[in-house]
Amino acid sequence: MTLTYGELKQAIQDYCEYDETSFVNNLPLFIRLAEERIFKNVRLNVFQKNVSGTLTSGNQYLAAPDDFLSPFSLSLTAGGNKVFLDFKDLDFVQTYNPDPSTTGEPRYFAQFDVGNFVVAPTPDASYDVDLHYLYRPASLTAGADDGTTWLSQNAEMAMLYGSLVEAYTFMKGESDLIGLYNNRFMEALMRMKNLGEGLETTTDYRQGRLRTQRT
Repeated sequence: MTLTYGELKQAIQDYCEYDETSFVNNLPLFIRLAEERIFKNVRLNVFQKNVSGTLTSGNQYLAAPDDFLSPFSLSLTAGGNKVFLDFKDLDFVQTYNPDPSTTGEPRYFAQFDVGNFVVAPTPDASYDVDLHYLYRPASLTAGADDGTTWLSQNAEMAMLYGSLVEAYTFMKGESDLIGLYNNRFMEALMRMKNLGEGLETTTDYRQGRLRTQRT
């Protein structure tokens, strides 16, 4: 089943049986909040991206992509070999290289702020780097009413019930119904987690197929 942006907005109104102006105006917000909860709770291969960049000599900072959420790895090429840097806390990196003028081949990196990484030691030359990271896809609300995203095509239950939790909370609805919608949302998240943490990282060839006992 696939939900378009327009279909999801209509479904939210149909479930809530509410069409007050401020409620309708906030439908995109409810959907974006549901997407955010999904992105922060589930890691899927489809939400991973690789980008190339350059560390410049004497500059300890590397800009993060605009859609960056969290890192998987950062590697540099030195002497024709790919070397992976260790991801550390910012305090560790700054303690390891307290004087930014001290240069060498970087060994560690940390997230310095929302838009930058910092490496240590400060690069002694220019290095080509590859960043593998979890990214935030464009929201369903960024498109037209007939538009779709990966989530609306493959995780429609999570999108629907996550949006309903936000919508019914906005309405100050009954706690029992909010709890029901939230339970449905968490069930959908669990199925997505099973996909991301199990089915996407194993194969039948290596692990064997799931077998159940005959009764």
